[in-house]
Amino acid sequence: MRGKIIIVASALVILLLAALFLAVNYFYGESVKRGVEVELYGGDEITQDVSIEDQVILEEAKQWFNNQDLQIIELTSNDHLTLQANFIENDSPTGKAVILAHGYREQSENMGDYAKFYYDQGFDILLPDARGHGESKGEYIGYGWHDRLDYLKWIELLIKEYEAEQIILHGKSMGASLVLMASGEKLPAEVKGIVADSGYTSVKEELSYQLKHLYNLPSFPLLDFTSLMTKIRAGYTFEEASAIEQVKHNKRPLLIIHGEDDELVPTEMAQQLFAEAGGNKELWIVPNAAHTKGYTLATSEYQERLTKFLNDALNE
Repeated sequence: MRGKIIIVASALVILLLAALFLAVNYFYGESVKRGVEVELYGGDEITQDVSIEDQVILEEAKQWFNNQDLQIIELTSNDHLTLQANFIENDSPTGKAVILAHGYREQSENMGDYAKFYYDQGFDILLPDARGHGESKGEYIGYGWHDRLDYLKWIELLIKEYEAEQIILHGKSMGASLVLMASGEKLPAEVKGIVADSGYTSVKEELSYQLKHLYNLPSFPLLDFTSLMTKIRAGYTFEEASAIEQVKHNKRPLLIIHGEDDELVPTEMAQQLFAEAGGNKELWIVPNAAHTKGYTLATSEYQERLTKFLNDALNE
């Protein structure tokens, strides 16, 4: 009888471990593996009114970007991945450059709406595809963690190859957390300011939030084991990929922007990031805006605030 109990118990343990492995492998594929279309929780879809003035600005920006002759630039990452970016060189060189960082499972073109604004301010525009996205190599998504080191190389390239003297980092969503993660590194003096729109505090906290709302599941044990699988397959854990820890070491002027009604990356994360950030900092919570919709919903005000931030940061 005892032998049968042991056999049954062992079989149950094996089944549970097999089920856990399958669940972890599935969640890794959904969250980290390259090229998978996934559903994210963002709350109820909200219809938001955009003013005619802002619609005109956005439409002109889209048309302008679509008509640009984009220069393709490549570099090799520290772990030997070929990364690619689009580059727009300003017709009136000023020594200013901006790196625009796109969101999760997007690519460089998704930052095109911001490009015309920066170009009109005299900036060269660099739009990288993050590793595991677009035309850049890589079989996993780094959520900004390994990408922060890639950005050190993009910054170096702008300084050495394009004589950039003043550089701004501007990201949205995953790109926002990316530039916040980069803020904790030893940045060259040429980096003058950082703009983070709708960034998460850490990969673990964001994925825990998504896991709860999409599947009504606690983070343990699924997220912990998926983090372990990510360490084995991609070389980092969800715990270490933390924007909030990195931003504590920030020394650059920082503008944090977040939508008041953001339910994909909770607005509270922006407030936590702002509270912990080092350096001169500013927080703008955009009324009634969902995830990354501040620029769409309040384009004119966004540009006014951004212009003031840039003037202050570049003349500090």
